[in-house]
Amino acid sequence: MRYEQLTVAALLLAGVAGAQTPAPPAVPDGVTLEQNIPYSNVLGGAVQMDVARPKAPGARPLVVLIHGGGFRRGTRASYLPLALRLAQEGFVAATISYRFSPKFQFPAHLHDAKSAVRFLRAKAMRFGIDGSRVCALGSSAGGHLSLMLGLTGGVAEFEGDGPFPEQPSRVNCVVSYAGPTDFTRIYAKGFDAADVLPQYLGGDLRTALPAHIQSSPISWVSPDDAPVLFVHGTADNFVPYEQVLWLAERMSQAGVETEVASFPGGGHGLRDQQKIDADNRAVAFLKAKLMPAGGGGRRLWVANHGRNGAAMLLDWPSGRVLRSIPNNGGHDVQPLKNGNVLITTGRAARVAEYAPNGLEVWSLTAMNGIKYPVCASRLESGNTLVSDTQAARVVEFDRNGKEVWQFTHPSFKPNYIRCARPTAAGTVLISNERESTILEVDRAGKVVWRWQMPDADVRRTYQALRLADGTTAISISEPGEVLFVDKAGKVVRTIGNGADLTRGIKFGWASGFHVQPDGGVFISDYTGRRIVEVNAKGELVNELRTPDWAVASVWAP
Repeated sequence: MRYEQLTVAALLLAGVAGAQTPAPPAVPDGVTLEQNIPYSNVLGGAVQMDVARPKAPGARPLVVLIHGGGFRRGTRASYLPLALRLAQEGFVAATISYRFSPKFQFPAHLHDAKSAVRFLRAKAMRFGIDGSRVCALGSSAGGHLSLMLGLTGGVAEFEGDGPFPEQPSRVNCVVSYAGPTDFTRIYAKGFDAADVLPQYLGGDLRTALPAHIQSSPISWVSPDDAPVLFVHGTADNFVPYEQVLWLAERMSQAGVETEVASFPGGGHGLRDQQKIDADNRAVAFLKAKLMPAGGGGRRLWVANHGRNGAAMLLDWPSGRVLRSIPNNGGHDVQPLKNGNVLITTGRAARVAEYAPNGLEVWSLTAMNGIKYPVCASRLESGNTLVSDTQAARVVEFDRNGKEVWQFTHPSFKPNYIRCARPTAAGTVLISNERESTILEVDRAGKVVWRWQMPDADVRRTYQALRLADGTTAISISEPGEVLFVDKAGKVVRTIGNGADLTRGIKFGWASGFHVQPDGGVFISDYTGRRIVEVNAKGELVNELRTPDWAVASVWAP
């Protein structure tokens, strides 16, 4: 747990009693603001939110902003300035309304906050959200609700009956400005606790003690809680400073990361330069948690086969290019265990390995008999397997560039074959695109398994990967699809079936793909000009539109 004293104080807490709704701020260039979006229909009417997001394409981390106001007043508009700034910083920011006390009591307010998170995850495609990166930020009552989001992930009784129950409401991090943490110990020093809490909880400590305990974040500490940044003034007479210390210490004991930014002399609503500094501190925390190393913490190598082609390392799912290696319109890229990357440069008749510093450290060329390499894979032995479509053969080379194995077949003609990939059993899966077949061959050159696409006249195979459970994943064109086939050749799973749009996924041409350990899949829609990520259920998680790229291969390190 990190404690930090700053000489200036934090953000003016939105929704402090008596605060007026600010004038609507100007929307910056490059930002889209969509307002009055209903996210849940509950007793009392629709509950709404406003969403600010970058105009540029890509899936962004989400920050849910929850205003304060003693659980009984306040406005989501008070967080619009921060929402717009966050959108400029590369986040999607949603400032939400929720039901008020005394008409509605705990846990109605929390039900709404969780419903908002679920709604935004369900509408990730609409708003350009990466649902795996979500933070809650709130002040005062909103800080309390943000803490509850961070500490009660998976607690069924707090989910409510709002829409999209299949979506998780858990968040990855929390920023709490002066959020109360223990309602059982706030009456003595909290200026208006005796007025606010009975309306929120249905009674005081004497008549509603269980509700005070259940609604206190400190009651829900566990090792899997989200990291928290606490922002608190030491002279806060509404939510005493000791409240944050109690929860921070409890979370630290449980092994949960916390930071306490304390502001000497700061009250419950800090202003001027103090507000600026707190904004900066919050944004820095959000970037550290949701954009580590300048991005989402996930990387994806892609091979752009189009004009100005390059093998590119992307921050995923933002699509920001972190590294680029010209590939002369090559089809394939593969990150290696040593940190290098292997690429094909089709028209230049080269397979090359590049170090992180950009230097080429190894290559195969026409001098090695290469004509037009489509795909290349580094084997466990250190050798390299190449599918050469113009030569109509698959070749294995050692580190010295010497040919040590090759396979061809009567069905292979120039420009027929596409990717050849090794299996854990030492065999090779070869895609004959023109014949729409997958051949599995052993080291003796024997075909040990063959699969034929049923409608081979119109749909072509591009790549096949053998998975740990024995099934073979195969990418198909027109319409694009990734099929999972058992040893008997039966299709047991499909992603992107053009006849079934219930999951909202349809491909023009599925070319490269990479299956993740958790069953999720990255897929390149070659003609649809996009890269998609689906989960193990086949549900769309993230999408990156690539109108200027023709991505033939994708690979997650």
